[in-house]
Amino acid sequence: MKILIADDHSVVRKGLITILLDEFSSADIDESSDAHELIEKAQNGAYDVIISDINMPGPSIIDAIKSIKSSPNKGPILILSVNAPEQYAIRVIKAGASGYLTKESAPEELVVAIKHVLSGRKYITAEVAELLADAHDNDSEARHNQLSNREFEVMRWIASGKTVSEIGEIMHLSTNTISTYRTRILLKMNMNTNAELTSYAIKNNLV
Repeated sequence: MKILIADDHSVVRKGLITILLDEFSSADIDESSDAHELIEKAQNGAYDVIISDINMPGPSIIDAIKSIKSSPNKGPILILSVNAPEQYAIRVIKAGASGYLTKESAPEELVVAIKHVLSGRKYITAEVAELLADAHDNDSEARHNQLSNREFEVMRWIASGKTVSEIGEIMHLSTNTISTYRTRILLKMNMNTNAELTSYAIKNNLV
C-alpha cells in the first residue's frame, strides 16, 4: 500500500508515519511539505490514500483536491486538520475529499478512516454529517455559503487580521486581485467593513 502524507510540519508527518506503520507495517509512505509538492506527487504517483493538512504553502487545499481528483492516478483524500469541521469540512468534501478529521482525533480513528476510504466509501463523522445536513437545510441563510471557495479563503484571511498585501503573498495573487475579492465578499455578505467580516467569522467559528 502506498500512502502520501502532506503537512508543512515535519514533526506532524513523522508522528503520522509512526501511527500508520504501527497498523500498516508494509506500507510505502511518501511525504509532501506544501500544496505544490502534494499536487505534483499525487498526479504523477499512484497512491492508495492521501492524507493532507489544509493550511500549507501554495495553492488552496480546495484547488489541490480538484487537481488531484482530475488526474488519472487519483486516490481517496483524507483531510486531517487543526481547523474545526465547520470551517472547511463541507467545502473539502464537496471538492472531492473522502473524509475530514481533526488532529485531535485518536490515532485509532485515523486508522478506521483510512480503512473506510480504502473500501471506496467516504468517512463522515457524526459532526460532519450534521454540518452537511444543516448546510443543505439552511443554505440560503448562511451568508458565507454564498462565497466561492477562493472568496471563502480570502474572507478567512481578512477575518484573521491579514492585510491585502499579506493575503496576496500567501495566495500568490496580486493586491488588486485580493482587493477585488474583498469587494465581492463584502457585497455578497451584505457588509461594509473588515470588522463586520471578522465579527461574523468569529460568531460562526470560521477562524
